[in-house]
Amino acid sequence: MTEFIRKRAKNAKNDILSGATVALALVPEAVAFAFVAGVDPLVGLYAAFMIGLITSVFGGRPGMISGATGALAVVMVSLVAEGNAMGAPEDNLGLYYLFATVILMGLIQILAGVFKLGKFVRLIPHPVMMGFVNGLAIVIFLAQLKMFRGADGAYFTGSELWTMLGLVALTMGIMFVLPQIKLTKKLPEALIGILVVSAIVIFGKLDVATVGSFIRDGGGEGLKGGLPQFQTDIFSKVPFNWHTIKFIGPYAVILAAIGLIESLMTLNLVDELTETRGNANKECMAQGGANIITGLFGGMGGCAMIGQSIINIKGGGRGRLSGIVAAVLLLVFILFASVYIEQIPIAALVGVMFMVVVGTFAWSSFRILRKIPLTDAVVLIAVSLITVWKDLAVAVIAGVIISALVFSWENAKRIRARKRMKEDGTKIYEIWGPLFFGSIKAFNEKFDAKNDPKNVEVDFVESRVSDHSAIEAIYNLVHKYEAEGKSIKLKHLSEDCKVLLYKSSPKFREVIVEDIDDPRYHLAENPEAFTKGLSEYKL
Repeated sequence: MTEFIRKRAKNAKNDILSGATVALALVPEAVAFAFVAGVDPLVGLYAAFMIGLITSVFGGRPGMISGATGALAVVMVSLVAEGNAMGAPEDNLGLYYLFATVILMGLIQILAGVFKLGKFVRLIPHPVMMGFVNGLAIVIFLAQLKMFRGADGAYFTGSELWTMLGLVALTMGIMFVLPQIKLTKKLPEALIGILVVSAIVIFGKLDVATVGSFIRDGGGEGLKGGLPQFQTDIFSKVPFNWHTIKFIGPYAVILAAIGLIESLMTLNLVDELTETRGNANKECMAQGGANIITGLFGGMGGCAMIGQSIINIKGGGRGRLSGIVAAVLLLVFILFASVYIEQIPIAALVGVMFMVVVGTFAWSSFRILRKIPLTDAVVLIAVSLITVWKDLAVAVIAGVIISALVFSWENAKRIRARKRMKEDGTKIYEIWGPLFFGSIKAFNEKFDAKNDPKNVEVDFVESRVSDHSAIEAIYNLVHKYEAEGKSIKLKHLSEDCKVLLYKSSPKFREVIVEDIDDPRYHLAENPEAFTKGLSEYKL
């Protein structure tokens, strides 16, 4: 019992300290993504607080951090701009259309959870996962480069640049060295790095970019704000009619897809890091509910954040408490501690994110590129590049499609037919390999109905009939032999295959050979319908 209490206390301590580190890292990210989307920084900060809190409490992956993300922000830019164009500048309609879209996005994500679509993330091949990780690491890296710009948009030069690089390198050095020398396990190395670099900047009175200057340079008034307020103006400024649905619907679908894909891919990554398993459908529900609440209370919506999630996991955060602490501390920063948080140098946070990039990128992919099949290597590289070029959703969908096409092509080449003659002159075709839409052409080429003997048997014992196209191919094969006036028998078909063939024509009762060792597997159809059909035809 004492050991259990000690372990729980240690876990709670790790969660609290790691959550505090994440909260600091969330501030510039949320502010930056708000600027990208074209809305006030508080809209991004409120989203990070509400989504982070709700998903930490109700989500399917303890230890995973959610908030406002760049993948969603880049889609929101045109939504906000188009919404603003529908009214006068002072109406700020784009913001309210954004809130309505986030609410609809949340509803779509809840439906994905209700219909248990989260399980389909398991269909994502490993090369796609590695490409996603690499691409996202590059995106995080490129996002940090924007922090090397001044208020005029020009990159730092001279002493300003060298000071920034020095502070970034110092932060990274602290985070790299501390685990090696095992100086302390009380505080996460990221938090120590931020505190040390902040102290150097504050007490050394260095003139560098800080969180406060970053917000003001972007047009914001500062980090200080109040509690999120229920946005009653959504219902008065956004007309709930078909025109609005046509406008926000496509945006909501895209945002929901990107949010779920990024969240579920991050969930898989955290599963691997912690050697535990999360609940994908529960995460879909939590993400959807969080986005609905966020839209109603003035947030820009969001999803899981791979960078902050890795910071949390590496810092020892494993439980729901870490995400709750991060979200609550973020609200505390907004309400009470804005003056202190605004003094944190951007360089310290950039250093933390650079270490996240180093830890996120799958460096082993360089080593295995020559060892894995060429097609897998192409998928890995393509997903990485598309993630950087377009966005995560497009990259993952493209990767899955490429992998599926490659799989179909490879399996289409595996169909074989061993041919032999029985003593009575019957020709036997023993089919080996999967029979599906991709292998039908090769399957048909195995037979010579015109020159075959009068009696033919086709044995599927080493094959697997996978879809309706395969059933159609078998149906056409039988008719081809019958047109030549020859007898054909089919052996070792599964129950499902026999049902569909019986339905197509009663004469298949004479063609199909029933055997006690017939295989049992289902086609890509409704098994209950097959069972019902089989009972009807066997009466």
